[in-house]
Amino acid sequence: MPGWAACRLSRGAERSSLRSATMTVCVHRERRVVPTDTETVPNRRGRPRSIETERAVLEGAYALMAAEGLAATTIDAVARNTGVSKVTIYKWWPSREALLIDAFLRKASSLLPMPHEGDPVSLLRSHAGAYAEALNGEFGRVQLAVVAECIAKTGSGRLFAERYLDVRRNIGVRIIRAGQRTGRIAATRSAEELYDQIYGTLFYQFTFGLRRLSAAHARSLVSAVLASG
Repeated sequence: MPGWAACRLSRGAERSSLRSATMTVCVHRERRVVPTDTETVPNRRGRPRSIETERAVLEGAYALMAAEGLAATTIDAVARNTGVSKVTIYKWWPSREALLIDAFLRKASSLLPMPHEGDPVSLLRSHAGAYAEALNGEFGRVQLAVVAECIAKTGSGRLFAERYLDVRRNIGVRIIRAGQRTGRIAATRSAEELYDQIYGTLFYQFTFGLRRLSAAHARSLVSAVLASG
C-alpha cells in the first residue's frame, strides 16, 4: 500500500477513535447523577419524593417557627437542622413562604384532623372547638406569623389560601352540604358562606383579641350558624 494511503487510513482511524471516545464521554456525562443528600430525591422524570425526607423538612421547619420565630426559619436553618440539602429543599418548594405554609398545613392536619364521616353538626362542633383551643397556643401564634409573612412578601394572603385554607375549607364545605341534603343542617345559605361565618368569626376574634376563645364558645357558634335560616 502506498505511504500516503496508509497515512490517510491512520488519520481516519484516529478521527473515528476520537469521535467514539467523545460520544462515550457524553453518554457517561448524561447518565451521571449527582446526589444532593442520602435520601431519595425526585429528578426531572418525576421520581417520587422521599417521604422520610419530606417529613423531616416540614417538621423541622415548623419546630423552628414555633421555637425561634419566622425570622429564624430560613432555608439555611432548616437545611442545617434537618440535614437535608438546600438543593433538595429548593427543588421541592418554590419559595420559603410555600415551605412555611406546607409545614403549618402538616401540623394542622395532625393537630386538627377534619373527619369525613359522622353527623355533620357534631363533626363541625368538635373541629371548631379544637381549632379555638389551638389558636390560644403555639399553633395560633405560628398561624398569624405565616399569614403575615405571606401578605408581606406577596401583597395578599392568597398563597396561604391556595396551599392551606382551600384544602380544609373544601372539606368543611362538603360536610355542610351533606348536612343540608339530609336536613340535619337547617341553614339554607350556601355552604361556603356558612363555613366562612364560623371559621372567619373565630379567626377574626382571635386575631384582634376581641375575646378569649374557648371550645364551648366555638361549639355554640357552630350550632347558632347552622341552625339559622
